[in-house]
Amino acid sequence: MAGHEFSEPADRKRKRVADPESAADLRAAEQTRVHCDPAFRHGVVVGFDGSTSSERALAYAIGMARRSGSGLIIVHVANRLPTTVWAGCEPPVFVDVPDHRTEVLGLELACADYLAEVPWILVERGGDICHELEEVGREYSADAIVVGSTHGIVGRIFGSVAGRLAKRAQRPVVVIP
Repeated sequence: MAGHEFSEPADRKRKRVADPESAADLRAAEQTRVHCDPAFRHGVVVGFDGSTSSERALAYAIGMARRSGSGLIIVHVANRLPTTVWAGCEPPVFVDVPDHRTEVLGLELACADYLAEVPWILVERGGDICHELEEVGREYSADAIVVGSTHGIVGRIFGSVAGRLAKRAQRPVVVIP
């Protein structure tokens, strides 16, 4: 089955509402809104950026989805930079950096024969990788999140995505070496 790409605004943060009646209306609208394609409910979420470790994670997630008879939700988290890097001002606000990598990844995935085994979609998000993977997992009621392990100095200094995600996720996290 061919994949589909769903892009969502990178800055989907909920706005605070001062009026309690408006807040109740906002919550009601949030609850009735369909967050995702129901065909992918209880699927397998996999973080993918085209790296070797994410390719291994994708291969494992494909097998997991195939064995469980569920869909595969491939998530690419686009780059976001704080405006303080650009303008040197406070408070830090995030701006989206154009990321054409998602389009390239989508085309590569659409041509991949190994994805013909399972239904899949590609979801683009912007922000913190751990938060976005968990958010997609929540929206799709995913059975698991699969990520590749981080190798290198950045992971050692800031903590790996897999480690941070395993500490805070509300569903099983599978880390592929």
